[in-house]
Amino acid sequence: MSLGTVLFQTRRLVVQRLVPADAEGMFAVYGDPQVSRWAGDGQPLPLSECVRWVEVTERNVAQRGYGMCAVRRRGEPGLLGCCGLVHPGGQAEAELKYAFHRDAWGQGLASEVVPALLRWGFETFGLPEIIATVMPANEASLNVLRKAGLQRLPDRPNDDGSVTAMLRIGRAELR
Repeated sequence: MSLGTVLFQTRRLVVQRLVPADAEGMFAVYGDPQVSRWAGDGQPLPLSECVRWVEVTERNVAQRGYGMCAVRRRGEPGLLGCCGLVHPGGQAEAELKYAFHRDAWGQGLASEVVPALLRWGFETFGLPEIIATVMPANEASLNVLRKAGLQRLPDRPNDDGSVTAMLRIGRAELR
């Protein structure tokens, strides 16, 4: 299996560019209803959508230099999850995203990768701020983001009557 270029590393993790071979690993993450309930519209993604996501990421990287990335345990080829900086719907602010395979939950991996992802975004691309959006009921992600220094903003109302929790951090606020 061909692995993508290493972008940054943490104590236990290596973060790499997504490559087409990562679509299967993404499907193992985003095809799981327990994981996908916290992402997008809450529905599991089919493999075809994971393939498309890699293609969209390649275009984002060509345009901005960044996008979604593969997260692996150091020295292991399997995909544990994904993280990255994206601009959904063309929004101006870079938005932090991450998701891990359910088997990797509860190991502190998100708390390890999020600060490194923020540093990478600020230092490599000079981003002035990064936002995150989370379902208000996703306390685990809210805790990870707060621990990384993101501050809660007013919730964003959605067309369906629900709300999305909004958080942000500026370059000067990074811990």
